[in-house]
Amino acid sequence: MKPSSTPAASVDVAVVGGGHNGLAAACYLAAQGRKVVVVEALPKLGGMASSGYLIPEAPQHLVHPCALDLMSLRVHPMMPRELQLERHGFRQTEMNPGYVYLHPDGSSLVFGRSPEQTAAEIRRFSERDASEFLALMRRVDAFIDMAIPMMRVDPAQKNLGAKWNALKVLLRNRDIKPDIMGLIGSPAYTSIVERFEHPVVVSALCCLLGAAGPITAEATGVYFALLGFIQRFGLGRAVGGMQTLPDALAARLAELGGEARVDSPVSEIVARDGQVQGIRLADGSFIAARSVVAAVHPQVALKMVTPGAIERRLLVRAELAPANGHGGAPMKVDVALRGQIRATRHEAARPDGLSLRQSVLLIGTAEAVLDNFRCAARGEVSRLPYMWNTTPSAVDPSQAPEGQDIAYLYPVAMPVSPPQGWDAIRERVTQQVIDHADDYMPGLKALEIGRRMEAAPDFAARLNVPNGCVVHVDTGATRSAAMRPAYGLGGDTLPVAGLFFGGAGVHPGGGINGLPGRIAAARVQRYLGR
Repeated sequence: MKPSSTPAASVDVAVVGGGHNGLAAACYLAAQGRKVVVVEALPKLGGMASSGYLIPEAPQHLVHPCALDLMSLRVHPMMPRELQLERHGFRQTEMNPGYVYLHPDGSSLVFGRSPEQTAAEIRRFSERDASEFLALMRRVDAFIDMAIPMMRVDPAQKNLGAKWNALKVLLRNRDIKPDIMGLIGSPAYTSIVERFEHPVVVSALCCLLGAAGPITAEATGVYFALLGFIQRFGLGRAVGGMQTLPDALAARLAELGGEARVDSPVSEIVARDGQVQGIRLADGSFIAARSVVAAVHPQVALKMVTPGAIERRLLVRAELAPANGHGGAPMKVDVALRGQIRATRHEAARPDGLSLRQSVLLIGTAEAVLDNFRCAARGEVSRLPYMWNTTPSAVDPSQAPEGQDIAYLYPVAMPVSPPQGWDAIRERVTQQVIDHADDYMPGLKALEIGRRMEAAPDFAARLNVPNGCVVHVDTGATRSAAMRPAYGLGGDTLPVAGLFFGGAGVHPGGGINGLPGRIAAARVQRYLGR
């Protein structure tokens, strides 16, 4: 479906940002009979949930420049069902196995679809560690049983049902309540090394949880939720590429009578006398709106509001909300290949002959995870490989020509701002990443047709997110619920009446699930109803 390019008249709701959260908010509101327009600055919809043919030398190799895996959507599956996205072309397929850790010595450890499956993998290395893992997972499962209902609701509401369910979980597990609280409040790294001994097991868990941020920081035990999620819900991919999700949302929006406009950057969210009036586009046109959902980074959104309408202290809080605040950020390298690759060395060492070709491969050691984040904080690039790699075309062959592959390389912790600037080190670091990946995915270098690379400044420029932070605001216990993105900015009201946040910078945070947009839509409905 081609988004509309015709001017919009006065609307009930203007949504700034055509990523999946903005489109979800628009669909939910349009389904309630509201007149809605979505405006997106880029030439196509999708934002971080997009895909396209972006390597000139390989015009038939599909690239996912940001999000690829559907884990969060499997934890919170309401959006596709409620918005009937399958009717509009969105489908997903499960990967099995999903995440697999590869150790430099050739060992591998599969994160299974249950604690028992993962414990069986761990038992190949240590009987004691396998028992410890099952004990740990009782605590992790109790935590996510409490967390999931609270993630799905608006933290500004009373949510008595969700709170009662969380309390019941805590009461059922009262014998381990101190352990659960200790796990959440401690550094994730401490909780790993105090429980496990075998280097493969320790490294596997460090490589998994490190994707959420530095695992030595306080209260990063919340990252263990990732471990619980992937075992309980598994990992999926969008058939045909991630672009099918925003395309399905745009089609559903059109079906409901809503409008989506691309190439339409917003210059001002217009406010007068404490009330939103609408949005002014960069071309000078004005769209009158009773309410505005800013499905962009909160800092970016508040800077768009008419000067003087937002008090300085709130602007400062949004400005200083941590976005890759530890100095590290993912880097992304896509490599188009004239043949196919697989983790041959690690597959040969497995006793079960399991194919790892479709899996997300976690590469590194515990030492590498720590060193990558330490180096990034100093503005340096670690020489030790720590990355998540996968081959999207192995799951969905339509994403590359027959017999060929597209590789997705994701070093987790690269410097946001190296002293010499990314342009000075871009080519060298990209080659270093490909060289490291080739050790685990043989043939990557020999089969290369073309490549594409983005680091934090590129994400920042292309997606309009401070410091290139793909989750807008860093994940953590102190930036959750009504405290996300900051005190005074995470509730259902903002200083300008009729303005609402609706992107990853608010509850429940990043990930492809549509929950920030869904929650924002409900807030708008209550406001307009008043």
